[in-house]
Amino acid sequence: MPIPSIHSQSPLTDANLYGRTVRTVSRPEALVVPPCPVCDATSAHTLFEVEDVPPPVVVCDNCGLGHYHPRPDRETVASFYPDVYYGAPGTKFRPVVERIVRMVGRRHVRFLARDLPPGASILDVGCGRGVLLGPLADMGFSAHGVEASESAIRGAPPSAEIRIAPTLRDAGYAPVSFDEIILWHVLEHLPDPRETLDECFRVMKPHGKIVVALPNFSSFQARWSGEDWFHLDPPRHLFHFPEKALRRLLERTGFKCESVHHFSLRQNPFGWIQSAMNRWSNNRRNALYERMHAGAPLKNSLSSWALLLATALPALALSVVMAVLRSGATVHIVAHRKR
Repeated sequence: MPIPSIHSQSPLTDANLYGRTVRTVSRPEALVVPPCPVCDATSAHTLFEVEDVPPPVVVCDNCGLGHYHPRPDRETVASFYPDVYYGAPGTKFRPVVERIVRMVGRRHVRFLARDLPPGASILDVGCGRGVLLGPLADMGFSAHGVEASESAIRGAPPSAEIRIAPTLRDAGYAPVSFDEIILWHVLEHLPDPRETLDECFRVMKPHGKIVVALPNFSSFQARWSGEDWFHLDPPRHLFHFPEKALRRLLERTGFKCESVHHFSLRQNPFGWIQSAMNRWSNNRRNALYERMHAGAPLKNSLSSWALLLATALPALALSVVMAVLRSGATVHIVAHRKR
């Protein structure tokens, strides 16, 4: 049975997106869909329905890529990101969470900078508040970013050169401009991931490096959580990539995958905690995540922090185990331009 449109007259804004109900389709329907951006297959089956989002999430029968059918147009996608989504200038979460986010960001900047020559040119696609760009610029790299929304870059470090454009292609970068391109939890948000990676190939220097991170749709966490998986993030995540599908798309667009990593301190443990809450509690979907945002009501915040602290170590341990088993809730792949 389709999910009732409880808020059919309300816009899909940040204030009511995180709590949108997701249900598994009880009787999956076989569909003929436009060619899959990963494998060009045209057969898929329905999997999820999302409250107030008419298109269902379908899964490609060949490569397992999840996506909406029909896919929303760019104007609809833009409506998913009102100004409130980005928080106050340079600050999206409560102060403690914001400090942790930036601390973890600085930690994995060292990973992103590995093997790059001094002064290398780096592009962060979907750079947001420039959490990565500031530390990269501080290390002496030429830090560039592209972002679709002016609201997103409020508070971004002045040391970064950021262009506002609806797509990477529209940003107008010259060919062979960058030594490294980063898409850190961005590709799943974009209406055309193949076009974006084609453009990455065009603006990257020969043998340049690309790092792509996103939720792993084939992970144990995703399969265990199902409709309650935190990283589904409907409807902002337009695509849901299994690891093999991401590797296939990278190879198809001219990149050679060098390494695959299954652990994220920022993403994976919290994914277990929030997914379990979505599955077992009567709270609004993703309630804990909403309470971590700057400006969220303080009601129930103490109990939320107590729960987070009590479950952090078990969630971390489980995330480490899943990473060892190559089934992390998120995955990031390092690849190089073939020529």
